Amino acid sequence: MLRVGSIVIRVDDLQRQTEFWTKALDYVPRDNEATDFMLLRPRDGAGPNVSLDRVHSKVQVPPRIHLDLYTEDQAGEVERLIALGATEVHWDKRPPDADYVILADPEGNRFCVVGVS
Repeated sequence: MLRVGSIVIRVDDLQRQTEFWTKALDYVPRDNEATDFMLLRPRDGAGPNVSLDRVHSKVQVPPRIHLDLYTEDQAGEVERLIALGATEVHWDKRPPDADYVILADPEGNRFCVVGVS
């Protein structure tokens, strides 16, 4: 049986992206001396890891894959993530009643903040 162990995001600035994603997800970095890879794990141990791989890669729009992050406080989380360095992405095809907001991390990797209740 398979399970998702880690979602890998290609990054240019490993330190900046580590700071963003640890604060965004409340993850903690694994002790690591590598300068080109960082594994982030959930502080409470629940959920998949997010790994940051310092390999230059052109951001593709629309992305072939992205994260959907679920929250009961969508407006509050969007505001918090923007304060951490995310930017809102406007998409002409987004339905008016969409339950998601599209954001991009500091390097342009897109993800959605999905409101659940």
